[in-house]
Amino acid sequence: MSHGIDHIDVNGWLPTATVHNGIAYLSGVVPNGGTSVAEQTRSVLDQIDDRLSRCGTSKTHLLEVTIWLADIGTFAEMNPVYIEWLTGIAPPARACVEAALAKPEWAVEIRVSAVVPK
Repeated sequence: MSHGIDHIDVNGWLPTATVHNGIAYLSGVVPNGGTSVAEQTRSVLDQIDDRLSRCGTSKTHLLEVTIWLADIGTFAEMNPVYIEWLTGIAPPARACVEAALAKPEWAVEIRVSAVVPK
């Protein structure tokens, strides 16, 4: 039963997003490449733009963002890239914490939710 839940781009057991009651919930997004935290952050944010689009929304409708950094000491490298990405739009609620990520080469993982306009 889906109960009105849309599962977007399901790959095995993991959808890239779910949409319910006009809200898109993205799964955690990890980098496709890049070695520096800034490069990895750009990679993740580009993927988020694409995934939000596939859900029928965009970053202008963000409600909240959760950022996990493998090393919180890299916050100063990640944050300017994040701020640039949000240029011209109202910033959403955000949390940024340190966490052990699933692969040692990943420096950042980001999860967002956004309103899907009617």
